[in-house]
Amino acid sequence: MVLEFKPQGIYCPAGDFFIDPWRPVDRALITHGHADHARPGHARYLSTAAAAPVMRHRLGEITLDTVDYGETRQIGGAQVSFHPAGHVPGSAQIRVEVDGEVWVVSGDYKTEADRLSEPFEPVPCHSFITECTFGLPVFTWTPEEDAAREINDWWTANAAAGTFSLLGAYSLGKAQRVLSLLDPSIGPILTHGAVENTNAVLRDQGLALPDTLHVTPDLKAKDHPAALVLAPPSALGSTWARRFRPASTGFASGWMRLRGVRRRRAVDRGFVMSDHADWPGLLDAIKSTGAENIYATHGYTDIFARYLNEEGWNAQVVPTEFTGESLDDADDAQAGDSAA
Repeated sequence: MVLEFKPQGIYCPAGDFFIDPWRPVDRALITHGHADHARPGHARYLSTAAAAPVMRHRLGEITLDTVDYGETRQIGGAQVSFHPAGHVPGSAQIRVEVDGEVWVVSGDYKTEADRLSEPFEPVPCHSFITECTFGLPVFTWTPEEDAAREINDWWTANAAAGTFSLLGAYSLGKAQRVLSLLDPSIGPILTHGAVENTNAVLRDQGLALPDTLHVTPDLKAKDHPAALVLAPPSALGSTWARRFRPASTGFASGWMRLRGVRRRRAVDRGFVMSDHADWPGLLDAIKSTGAENIYATHGYTDIFARYLNEEGWNAQVVPTEFTGESLDDADDAQAGDSAA
């Protein structure tokens, strides 16, 4: 096999490297900077040049080498290249070829283009390791222009009523995507430190985002009426958020497609938006690879693999420690700043 599944993660014997390993290894190829894929403790890292600044921001001083999209790197007996995944800026699928056999590790991906991430690029292969975070037919995404209108209309109504708009979105990827959809003429945009710190890294890379104001301990909410406040979901019910009263709360996530989840999150509004592929996107991506063998990870794996087998693929489930788009936003907790 070109790739094997070991306790440390996905392993390539021919190149003696791991892809997104969840335990410390000597050489780690990383698809993107989210904490379940880019973990501390590896001796050497390899990522796209576009993912590197966020990885350094989150992991500190690491030994990191980079490649451009589509650039081929020979590692031992394996040819490796990184290709756009459309998930967050700098995210990649990793193509590994050994003796003419090609495997692709998708990492996390989204087939719908947005304003920020490099658009998803189908990569032909024999075997495809795919996420299926939202691998049920119920998960279909609202068109981005509709999501933008819903968020801006909610913000406008709140501003007219003298109410703050507190919106939860993960600090890397989702928050910047939300920002790209906002209408700044409605009012000021305030940000939690976890969001603002990531904004700064991405702005330094040339990412165009509207002006935002970091919520520091001395910021007075009354000086910013009609504001939309963008924060990690875990901050919405915290003491940090209590300075913004009265407030309406919202959450941008693919999980908002499920009413039960929206009720459990106790938010006023749920906006259906994800940086992962929906059900049609997953199937389109798999078809576009031409792969015969599909390995399903993190998500509705059993149901998704069973469907694929019924449709003629050779599909199986591979247990991993990836979490996809979780509801606990632990990824943001490590990237935040305590002062905010």
